[in-house]
Amino acid sequence: MAVARTRSVAVIGVTGRTVEVEADVGNGLAGIHLIGLPDTALSEARDRVRSAMVNSTYPWPDARIIVSLFPASLPKRGSQFDLAIAMAILSAAGVIPAERIAEPFFLGELGLDGRIRPVRGVLPSIIGAAKHGDVTVVVPAANSAEAALVPNVKVIPVSHLRQLVEWLRRGDDEPEPRVEECAELPKSTDGPAVDLADVVGQPVARRALEVCAAGGHNLWMLGPPGTGKTMLAERLPTLLPDLELDHALEVTAIHSVAGALPPNAPMMSRPPFVSPHHTATSAAIIGGGSAIVRPGAVSLAHRGVLFLDEAPEFPRHVLDALRQPLESGRVTVSRSAGSVTFPARFMLVLAANPCPCAQAEDQSETCKCTPTIKRRYLGRLSGPLLDRIDMKVTVVRSSRRELLADRQFVETSKTVAERVLLARERAAKRLTGTPWRTNAEIPSSLLHSDYRPSNEAMKPMTSCLDSGTLTARGLDRVVRVAWTLADLADKDTPEEDETNAALSFWLGVKS
Repeated sequence: MAVARTRSVAVIGVTGRTVEVEADVGNGLAGIHLIGLPDTALSEARDRVRSAMVNSTYPWPDARIIVSLFPASLPKRGSQFDLAIAMAILSAAGVIPAERIAEPFFLGELGLDGRIRPVRGVLPSIIGAAKHGDVTVVVPAANSAEAALVPNVKVIPVSHLRQLVEWLRRGDDEPEPRVEECAELPKSTDGPAVDLADVVGQPVARRALEVCAAGGHNLWMLGPPGTGKTMLAERLPTLLPDLELDHALEVTAIHSVAGALPPNAPMMSRPPFVSPHHTATSAAIIGGGSAIVRPGAVSLAHRGVLFLDEAPEFPRHVLDALRQPLESGRVTVSRSAGSVTFPARFMLVLAANPCPCAQAEDQSETCKCTPTIKRRYLGRLSGPLLDRIDMKVTVVRSSRRELLADRQFVETSKTVAERVLLARERAAKRLTGTPWRTNAEIPSSLLHSDYRPSNEAMKPMTSCLDSGTLTARGLDRVVRVAWTLADLADKDTPEEDETNAALSFWLGVKS
């Protein structure tokens, strides 16, 4: 009996950190001691590992067992260390050759009967392990498809502790079941069966949706119920192109940590659409938790759309908490045990009624809301938050004649998505050599240097800036939208028509 070592991975936020698992089986009072800042779930691994080994016909060492998780200063949470702990103890007890477990990474939770159960965060764990080069990773069979998304990693799926131990003892080149290499896997294509052609009578709002999709801009829609605000927001993802591979892995890793991946299609290839209820807490929107920090709605909507329906009904402190991730594209959740940073680059879509009773202007005789009540209601959307919204659209009720006349101009999501893709390709070509891919991501400093429109095109904005109707941040937002309108029009640079249109979108809401 001696010391045996193997490896596992701890997930901090969405980043995998390598953990070395050591087991020492020696003389002393019989018992097992787990050290290295384990949480409650990890401390309970002692009982799970013991029962799994005994029920898999492997004797539990009648000796003093010390299991150390290095680095000792890194907090370890969760049950994914069960398999690595069992491997280290079995090797230290002489059941498994020590050299067979030294290099592979082991991830998985053990059942009392020896079954190896799936765990959360496998994808970020494998990405963290892959930083060490060509590695071998042993994962639960239920997580094998997710693990195989990472290239240059040999994935060994196992379903039972006995199956794994017998393979390690035999020293076969291939275990049973066979090794899974990184390959083309089914991608997540499930989405709402909706189409932009379903929305009739709102040509300005449909155009705003196209511009938002092309440039990654934020949108605020104001109007009474029944005008199609929710329908428009739900159809925005249908206009967005598929996620690029690096973005798809990033989004998939976040949903893996949150435990929200569909089992039949582990790769999220489509932009996510997240629509929390207005009773959601700050922790649910931004992210949080006491022992284990989980990503919130802003991170689950990363590279996709975050839709807040009935936005004024959300608590004001929750809405104001969106300001920082809208600017930086990430959110940091700080707790006494440390800070965790999640990516949060999303498109924000707000929908609001004009007043609490939600009556249209042409039905004002039935509205009992005073101007003070209306101002207080919309005042829940603070000025600093609305200053970060690129486009604002007033959605009004359409008459029967307008609905019938607009049907001939309605386009399907596929048609609009083709224009959006071309516009994004033009923007990506212009931004070649930079880390940005959409106009919404261009830094303010470059908007006034490398990407500044001509003086003639800037005239409408400078006059509004002088009159105080446009802020400095608002100027940046208008310029970004002008660039997107130029990309949709296949122009090399925004002209006065584009800047005027972008400015009208900025000043489009009449509350």
